[in-house]
Amino acid sequence: MTRRFETLREADVPKSRMSKHRDIIAAILKDLDRLKPGSALQVPLEELGDTKANVRSALNRATRKNNRKIATATDEKFLYIWNTD
Repeated sequence: MTRRFETLREADVPKSRMSKHRDIIAAILKDLDRLKPGSALQVPLEELGDTKANVRSALNRATRKNNRKIATATDEKFLYIWNTD
């Protein structure tokens, strides 16, 4: 019986997920760390590199992983992000 899929050594299997949103999410999280209470980040939608829905989902996964609480809002030009208690 022939295998349908190729094989490789387990040591050669990538162990981390390199998402396409990694750079923008890292930049947002870094800016959130420096954000003063009562302030929000204003990120131009054109700088997201993907749809706002996909970036918000990636941001949600990243913040849940780190037990951070944030809120987001959008309009036709910007994604707004701020820390919550």
